[in-house]
Amino acid sequence: MNREKRARLKEAIGLIERASDIIETVRDEEQDAMDNMPESLQSSDRYSEMEDAVDSLDSAVDSLGEAQSSVEESIG
Repeated sequence: MNREKRARLKEAIGLIERASDIIETVRDEEQDAMDNMPESLQSSDRYSEMEDAVDSLDSAVDSLGEAQSSVEESIG
């Protein structure tokens, strides 16, 4: 792989890291909102939706981490 291709892949890694940071921030904000929800609402549909969103965002962060690792391996 030549220098130009490696540079483009390094740029892609930076974008993956940025996306992961954004998703982690939103996930943390949603988790904080859940943690601060009154106990009486913790069995509500809204709480369940928030919980599902946090789980999905966790999965997205994990997937991005795997993608980043794969790209890094391809660079060598």
